[in-house]
Amino acid sequence: MFVLSISELSEVGMDFTLDMYFRQFWQDPRLSFERRPGLDKLVVGAEYIKLIWVPDTFFVNEKTAYFHDATTDNQFVRIFHTGDILRSIRLTITASCPMDLQYFPMDSQLCYIEIESFGYTMSDIRYKWNDGLNSVQVSGDVSLPQFKVLGHRQKTIEASLSTGNYSRLACEIQFVRSMGYYLIQIYIPSSLIVVISWVSFWLNRGATPARVGLGVTTVLTMTTLISSTNSALPKISYVKSIDVYLAACFFMVFASLLEYASVGYMAKRIQMRKNRFLAIQKMAEQKKNEALHASNANINDATNLDLGPGLPKQTVHDPSRHCKGGSRENTITKYNNAHPVGRFPRRFDEEAPPPPPAPCPPAPKMVQPISVVTPKDINKMFGITASDIDKYSRVIFPITFVCFQLMYWIIYQHLSDILVEDLVFLQKE
Repeated sequence: MFVLSISELSEVGMDFTLDMYFRQFWQDPRLSFERRPGLDKLVVGAEYIKLIWVPDTFFVNEKTAYFHDATTDNQFVRIFHTGDILRSIRLTITASCPMDLQYFPMDSQLCYIEIESFGYTMSDIRYKWNDGLNSVQVSGDVSLPQFKVLGHRQKTIEASLSTGNYSRLACEIQFVRSMGYYLIQIYIPSSLIVVISWVSFWLNRGATPARVGLGVTTVLTMTTLISSTNSALPKISYVKSIDVYLAACFFMVFASLLEYASVGYMAKRIQMRKNRFLAIQKMAEQKKNEALHASNANINDATNLDLGPGLPKQTVHDPSRHCKGGSRENTITKYNNAHPVGRFPRRFDEEAPPPPPAPCPPAPKMVQPISVVTPKDINKMFGITASDIDKYSRVIFPITFVCFQLMYWIIYQHLSDILVEDLVFLQKE
């Protein structure tokens, strides 16, 4: 079997298409003839195929196949004088190839072609590779846009089915996916989108339209990138390596949007607390002023005494000012034609005895002013300010993303670097 070209390897259809020369050797003693000079074999066309016995070979995992007939049927039969027969056909086959996309796009796939007799069991026909390891050859010009052919290996299998045991040959070809397309179209753009989302950390937190617009745009761009990537892949239930990367990038840009939401929420709560504190402080100032006015009014009332109707007012000096050392100084306005009750009138020239000393009245209480202590962390919540979140995010987000990048590439490159044993590597021409 000589592989001319491999035209397609589809992840969606889980198949691959190859063009090859398929050659079969068998022996039929009935077709042996006497060798003559210059005549040791007969070469006949495709029209003689129906006149001789041929194996009922088919491809087990074939989806579609067709013969080439331009300009004539691309097949021939050689009959040697010993009875050995060679049949060569050019075929294009699309065969199924179950793929494991767990490490996509750093994966390697092993696709195979299985050859078997459709009706003859092992008691009738046994298949084997005619030329050992050289029985399968792959052209050095074989190339695919997203894959490179690493090599192939051959197997001989005994298949046990309900109708008997059948001899089967298998040719496995290993493909290694090229990363260039996915680096340019997916990995680098998604990384740049994450970096763009960090620009909002350097914008003023009051620039709400700019920061919200930037965050929403990056989130929607990542969503579109994820959708377009998965649309070209089969709908599988397990997680691929590219899903891990895109999910991490989506989480980073979404976290950037949530970071601004937390900044706005904290700034709002801090402003509400400051407004509440200022309102309390204003109320305290008002109560302080009212207390001071009430205290001054009490002092003025204490210095103007009313002795009753028909009696003149007495002006009493403030005890706190004139009461010193147990004596006080009172100035009383004298009036004529008035006599104290229970006493005889004094003579006009008789001096009145000084009044006895009286204890100092208690000084009116001064109302203590109400003071409001400004809290030290009025501009902080949970020990940080709203601006601190942006400052920390400028460092935490890049460091987290760089650490993820290192872990991602090291782990998946190590896990996906698996070679098949007994592989015959492709020789480039």
